[in-house]
Amino acid sequence: MHRIKDSWGRTKVVWVMLVAGLIMGNMQALQAQHVPKTYCNPINIDYGYTPIPNFSEWGRHRATADPVVVNYKGDYYLFSTNQWGYWHSPDLGQWTFHPRKFLRPWNEGYDELCAPAVGIIGDTMIVFGSTYTRQFTIWMSTNPKANEWKPLVDSFDIGGWDPSFFTDDDGRLYMYNGSSNKFPMYGVELNRKTLQPMGTRKEMYLLEPWRYGWQRFGEHMDNTFLDPFIEGSHMTKYKGRYFLQYGAPGTEFSGYADGLLVGDHPLGPFTARPDPLSFKLGGFVRGAGHGATFQDNYGQYWHISTTVVSVKNTFERRLGVWPTGFDRDGVMYCNTTFGDYPHYLPSKDIQVDGYGRDGKSPYFTGWMLLNYNKPVTVSSTLGGYVPNHAVDELIKTYWSAQTGNAGEFIQSDLGQVSTVRAVQINYSDQDVDSNRLGKYPGQFHRYRLYHSTDGRKWQVLADKSQNTKDVPHDYVELPAPVQARFIKLENVMMPTGKFAISGLRVFGHGNGDRPGRPGRVEGFIVLRTEKDKRSAFIKWRPVDNAFAYNIYYGTHPDKLYNSIMVHANNEYWMKAMDALSTYYYCIEAVNENGVSERSAVVKVE
Repeated sequence: MHRIKDSWGRTKVVWVMLVAGLIMGNMQALQAQHVPKTYCNPINIDYGYTPIPNFSEWGRHRATADPVVVNYKGDYYLFSTNQWGYWHSPDLGQWTFHPRKFLRPWNEGYDELCAPAVGIIGDTMIVFGSTYTRQFTIWMSTNPKANEWKPLVDSFDIGGWDPSFFTDDDGRLYMYNGSSNKFPMYGVELNRKTLQPMGTRKEMYLLEPWRYGWQRFGEHMDNTFLDPFIEGSHMTKYKGRYFLQYGAPGTEFSGYADGLLVGDHPLGPFTARPDPLSFKLGGFVRGAGHGATFQDNYGQYWHISTTVVSVKNTFERRLGVWPTGFDRDGVMYCNTTFGDYPHYLPSKDIQVDGYGRDGKSPYFTGWMLLNYNKPVTVSSTLGGYVPNHAVDELIKTYWSAQTGNAGEFIQSDLGQVSTVRAVQINYSDQDVDSNRLGKYPGQFHRYRLYHSTDGRKWQVLADKSQNTKDVPHDYVELPAPVQARFIKLENVMMPTGKFAISGLRVFGHGNGDRPGRPGRVEGFIVLRTEKDKRSAFIKWRPVDNAFAYNIYYGTHPDKLYNSIMVHANNEYWMKAMDALSTYYYCIEAVNENGVSERSAVVKVE
């Protein structure tokens, strides 16, 4: 009896271990097979290291800008500045890089496809980089997924910086270009067969900072030492009208934006819209300029653009993708509200019918940031790169450990047990190897994520200790939500430099009350300056349980398409208005549980 009992006891232990192993194995398998349905800006691609001469004196770092995405045969192709190749994606979530050098031997010394133009002519994709020389190749491909390219023309009579192509419904081909704080944006029709200009180029638009406040140069639109730059053209046609987009006033500023011109012909004349199309002044990701608009496989529009870091040097930048479209009146909009929170990827299940007055895109998941300025514990700290820089919603600031060794960690306290749906890990470049320049293949980040309800007993949330991908802005969407108060990120391997994080961002629901519930933000006032109608002082009564506010505004009370997220403050200096237009404003409060009701709309003349 004793021997039988002992054998059964051991058998039970073995069975328990087997079952537990199967459960853990199944969980890991499910996690490995989980196909994300969401994404989070900045997009997570293997950004190259800047090759710009004289701009790496503060250490090697990642950068790209000036993106264009085209939908070609059901796949999305992304080109951007100085990347020695391009990406393609079936869903806008998972990107595959294709290495390719587009410069010819006689173009040595030029940037590798700086601010590239990408066009579609029939069944052919064409690619062209910025240049002021005539000896510059336009490339063509009918199979870019296989990285098959050949020269289309090697001599182009109308080079220029920041070019873009547009093929109209009638097959006629146009090119736009311009990057200057003295000269306007230009446009010209091209011969579809020879790619040579047909006639002389025409002026499309010259900036008007005296009227449009957002076009003023400077981080605070104060126009202190330079005139603003117009750059980054892109054309979209919708229901017979032409929507010409342009970047301004400077790529290094939070106010970097894409403006909009509307006309009835590809070469104008155009009418400028008072406010930018894509604009993101506040939040973790800032700036939304020099971009491009494209359609997904379900007919919906998206806008990709340049976002700002500008710490290691002026041209340290990333990319963001925003839901875009046209309302029932044919007005084009781009939704950057909560634009750096998780959004759904394109799907046949999501349909956009015009634009709702509440300003929320149907692609926004509603998952809120759970750890803004919450307590942080770390393994070590390098100098002034303090822990809370990883949770302050500023991509410019970051925490750095003293080393890049395995075991360095950062732990975030959400303050209460919350429903966690996703985590975004934004790495920073600290003490990157000096040989990192240009595209550097074969590098990867490895880490483990843990969660806990009490800070003592930990469970694995995501295990990427065997990861073989370069993921500088990794985004982990969980297969199923978990209840947790603490999230810990533990380093296993860095590709280069120290373990440094600009944003450990946890998303989900805080299991508490929305701010100001029930009710709205009170005491909201907008005081427009008398001498300069481009500016206004905005103030409101703080909401006790809010950590941020969204200020919505526009030139029509039912079309408040732009917004500004303000953290930890109850006032804002607005400097982005059209001096000749009447404006309308409202505000909502934000916390980890959701948003308050919007305030009443205020008219500002």
